Amino acid sequence: MHPSPHLLDPSTVVRRLASFDVENACRWLFECHGVWHNALLIAASLSFVLFLGFQAKRCLLKLVDDGRSNLMIAYYGCLWIVSLSNLTWCSLQSWECSPGREVPWNILSLFTTSGMLFLEVSLVAFLLHGNSVNGSRTLGRTFVVSGLIVALDLLLKAVYLFALGIPLFIDDSDNPHPDKWNLWVVHRMVLTGVYAVILVMYHSKWKERLPARPAYHRYIIVMLAMNALVLLSCALVGGTGAAFGMWLYGASIVSYHAFFLPLLYFTFLADFFKEEDLHIENAHYSEMKDADFCDGEWE
Repeated sequence: MHPSPHLLDPSTVVRRLASFDVENACRWLFECHGVWHNALLIAASLSFVLFLGFQAKRCLLKLVDDGRSNLMIAYYGCLWIVSLSNLTWCSLQSWECSPGREVPWNILSLFTTSGMLFLEVSLVAFLLHGNSVNGSRTLGRTFVVSGLIVALDLLLKAVYLFALGIPLFIDDSDNPHPDKWNLWVVHRMVLTGVYAVILVMYHSKWKERLPARPAYHRYIIVMLAMNALVLLSCALVGGTGAAFGMWLYGASIVSYHAFFLPLLYFTFLADFFKEEDLHIENAHYSEMKDADFCDGEWE
């Protein structure tokens, strides 16, 4: 059987492709969460990936030249993988509302959030190590602890998703799924508690055990506030303020996916990639001195 000449007409093919592309583009950008939600996520994640790309050559040369940078090499590689995954997640928001895409969306969300959690937990573990270890020992302890925690977290979420059938990453105000929000409350309560403990340590006699950099202190404050907002939103959705809770939860998740990775980079990695090592050491010392971590014996 020969295909109809009408189906092979070039103008017909072009019109159908154009119609299909416009329809898909409109659905991808405007449906589900709305244009501003999608545009902010895509713009922020794409900008950060482009920034990493422009900085890649200089960063790789720095990593190769520095013989003590095992931790930085591993962390920088993880940051690239997670950033690309986050860009994919931000660009495919329409999957959340597309019938038949629930499983791919849940898998993508699980992978992306687990990667971001790994970076987050790794930095917390590094902060708690303080100055007691360095080099390969820091790398080993930090990554083993972080990997175990994230593996347990991933396993628990996989059970909820695929064994219990609870859509953790699909937000539907008509079907709130109380078990889902109870899990998110516990999850965010743990993270909020950890950041609160570290913040208390920074203002106690144990501050000498933590890295003496005000940038880390500011990072802890920002992450404590962000996790507290997500915790509040999850509690509201599970309680009586479902409408406002869903809005607050959506805004908090957008902020997390848009700004967490740049915040982590500029807190933990940016100074390492500066070209002048002496300038870095002087800057670190000045920050330590301003934060009262240095006494007269350092002069």
